[in-house]
Amino acid sequence: MENKVKVAILGSGNIGTDLMYKILKNPGSLQLSMMSGIDPESEGLARAKSYGLDISAEGINGILQDPDIQIVFDATSAKAHIRHAKLLKEAGKMAIDLTPAAVGPYVVPPANLTAHMEEDNVNLITCGGQATIPLVHAVSRVCKVKYAEMVSTVSSSSAGPGTRQNIDEFTFTTSRGLEVIGGAEKGKAIIILNPADPPILMRNTVYVAYEPGHEDKIVTSIEQVIAEVQQYVPGYRLTRKPIFDVRDTPEGKLPVVILLLEVEGAGDYLPSSAGNLDIMTSSAKRVAEVKASHLLKQALS
Repeated sequence: MENKVKVAILGSGNIGTDLMYKILKNPGSLQLSMMSGIDPESEGLARAKSYGLDISAEGINGILQDPDIQIVFDATSAKAHIRHAKLLKEAGKMAIDLTPAAVGPYVVPPANLTAHMEEDNVNLITCGGQATIPLVHAVSRVCKVKYAEMVSTVSSSSAGPGTRQNIDEFTFTTSRGLEVIGGAEKGKAIIILNPADPPILMRNTVYVAYEPGHEDKIVTSIEQVIAEVQQYVPGYRLTRKPIFDVRDTPEGKLPVVILLLEVEGAGDYLPSSAGNLDIMTSSAKRVAEVKASHLLKQALS
């Protein structure tokens, strides 16, 4: 068996195209062989063809026709992925879901990167989830978190038709991700599309209510998580030190830590202001690399 795993991208929009550039720039154990969409005139398919990739305008059917593709990145929409998930499973292909469909278990690399190696479908939650859940996880792994809230502000120009179609699912799936992966007893998520021109960077406010007496451990844990995320998203950073206070929360008066975070994209295809999309494609690639290594080890054993 070759030392690479054949992968494909389903969806030729902004997210799929940015992911293509990331894999082509640093493929590692991934062999990107196809991009499939539903618009034969899309810019994404044209760019994929110019790099020598197989392309298809038959959507999921284009990918199902290649039996050697083992991992499929789904960068379409939550509603479309519901149908795609069933077809990919029947075809024996692993799905890495970049939509908020939440068909498979949630994965956030700093929290549970290797927890679902055998699953045929894993979900990347949302861009806001990939940005903020690591910080909530950093707090919950050192003390109990009663409530976590995130407000994610992204450039309106970075939100294409697919992202806008998924906004309802964004709110639900991110809130659940704050609880299931972040470790909060209760989570709440809000997204704002900012029309400022020039576009703003992705900015997030994370508000975590915790049990008292763990401030030093919380700061250390947050610094460790940020360093982990920066390994695959270099533009991930706090804009100021954690703010500690005692405030009224939906769970009563509690100590809180407030974290102000921004994400600057790598500019592989999308502008650096689209850090919200960059963190999704970077996380998806990170997950695929680990799954591919796992498949290659299995093939050699």
